[in-house]
Amino acid sequence: MSSFDAALDILRRLDPTKIEENLGQLIKLDPDLAEDLLASVDTPLQIKKDPHASQKEFLTCDYNRDIDSHRSPWSNRYVAELSPEDLAESPFPTESVRRTEELANESFDIYRDLYYEGGVSSVYLWDLGDDTDDFAGVVLLKKGSQSKSSWDAIHVFEALQNEGLSHWNYRVTTTIILHLENSSREMRLSGNLTRQTEKDVARPASVVEGSDALRVWHIANLGALVEEVESQMRIQLEVVYFDKTRDIFRELRDQTQASGASSRTAHQEVVKGLQGM
Repeated sequence: MSSFDAALDILRRLDPTKIEENLGQLIKLDPDLAEDLLASVDTPLQIKKDPHASQKEFLTCDYNRDIDSHRSPWSNRYVAELSPEDLAESPFPTESVRRTEELANESFDIYRDLYYEGGVSSVYLWDLGDDTDDFAGVVLLKKGSQSKSSWDAIHVFEALQNEGLSHWNYRVTTTIILHLENSSREMRLSGNLTRQTEKDVARPASVVEGSDALRVWHIANLGALVEEVESQMRIQLEVVYFDKTRDIFRELRDQTQASGASSRTAHQEVVKGLQGM
């Protein structure tokens, strides 16, 4: 087993509520694994405020990070400010991709409001090559805070055009990070679930390459995929994982009650025996 596989195996066995702390400790042990681990291990999303966009909140992750700053999807500027030297080398989307990113953030902000009734959303896009229209990105959605119950959805995707230019292939890898905690902190449930989805969509003849209509078409396709996969994963979490957890609790409770009843019967028999002496 390689060091990278061993590190992932260790993380799967540790407390999921301390994933960031455990990840940092593993990187300290072997700094050479830092890049691969940070790219492979999803951690709970953090929230920042953009001072250049009326303190509007946005989500941070490895995909919009440069050094210790994060690019805001609202102003396209880094928070905290980078030095001119660092800023000159910082990654930014091209003008065309940035236009798609702006439309995507507006659309998923509406999606967040309708489905999450609160929370924060952010979308970040980047190019996949100079000689192609292919692009990639990440859709981030967060409801709740890490100190209490929270739901983090991370959708990393690629949009790839086929050779005939009439179809686009969308590949989405979705990770849901769930943390549940009751008010008395007597019970906590944490973990994550990852699924991959792929879909081919034919581009209508009326949608012209390079137009805003094509950008809106891409966002509609991605939005439908995100909605579908989130719905499936919610059902899976509720029906499979939550129901299984309830079954385990019931089994443990029944065993405890049965053990208690057996103990009471044995105690009564001892008392009767003593009384008959």
